Amino acid sequence: MAELFRDRLQQQNMTPLWDVFKDLVAKEPNSGCEATLWRYCDARPAVLEAGEVISASDAERRVLILENPGLKGQSRTTTSLYAGLQLVLPGESAPAHRHSQSALRLVIEGDGGYTTVNGERVPMAPGDFIITPAGCWHDHGNDGGEPVVWLDGLDIPMIGLLDASFVEHHPDHVQSVTRPSGDALARYGSGLLPVNYDASLSSSPLFHYPYARTLDALNRLRQSGEVDPCHGLKFVFANPATGGPAIPGIEAFVQGLQANTTTEAYRATDATVFSVISGSGRMHLDDRVFEWSEHDTFVVPSWCRYQLESHNEGVLFGFSDRPLQRYLGVLREERG
Repeated sequence: MAELFRDRLQQQNMTPLWDVFKDLVAKEPNSGCEATLWRYCDARPAVLEAGEVISASDAERRVLILENPGLKGQSRTTTSLYAGLQLVLPGESAPAHRHSQSALRLVIEGDGGYTTVNGERVPMAPGDFIITPAGCWHDHGNDGGEPVVWLDGLDIPMIGLLDASFVEHHPDHVQSVTRPSGDALARYGSGLLPVNYDASLSSSPLFHYPYARTLDALNRLRQSGEVDPCHGLKFVFANPATGGPAIPGIEAFVQGLQANTTTEAYRATDATVFSVISGSGRMHLDDRVFEWSEHDTFVVPSWCRYQLESHNEGVLFGFSDRPLQRYLGVLREERG
């Protein structure tokens, strides 16, 4: 009788909640996302080979997606976020476009790269953090003599879930530069705001966070001794107008680790993508150990307890969907 009832429900496009309740409302996070590490020394040859397979113009964005093995075929690095390694060769430019998705970039290697966001072109140097808020025109290029590679992070899965994806291509291959380089940094990066600035805007007006400034701040703060036992020295890239995250739905951060130390155990509901700017060490996650070194990328899934062991003084970059979880009131974290 129960099966006949289910058959009738199927014909009416209904299904009984009691059959799936334990899967829909889980006791605790049970994501398909897996703890994964991509070694840059292994990924780099494939990234450079991609430069022989397709041009930056033809690809629009020449990127190798860091696809989580637990989410095969979904172009996801975590359940809610996408990450990939992008290559621009000397003399190339990636065409201008804009889209609903917000993007962040961490420059990994190469000099001579640049990005242009809404008419302002800025140079890209290793360690620089750059954002492209939703709806902003952006293009990239390389005026140097060596390949430029960076890590992309986008909220593609989140925007896809909302069915809110749009993309528009600029009428020109690259947009015109209408503002001098450093204009946004001068306007918004010195603790000052233009008198008529609309602080209700959600994304940071400061889209370029030079690593030289970030590293200087970390080095100065190392001397204070105020080290969090779970995170070391960890600081979030902020919107200077609001104090909130640089991108509304994504929190990006830098994390300074002292030499020969191990952080205390920690877990949280926001699955996190880490990229190693400098240093080497191990990630202890449950009963597994992942060895990481400079430029590697690794993922800590939701609600997995982990510790970071550093062999030497190092800096990690990372990002997660923490602001969205905090806004929805579902963020949970646990120390020890």
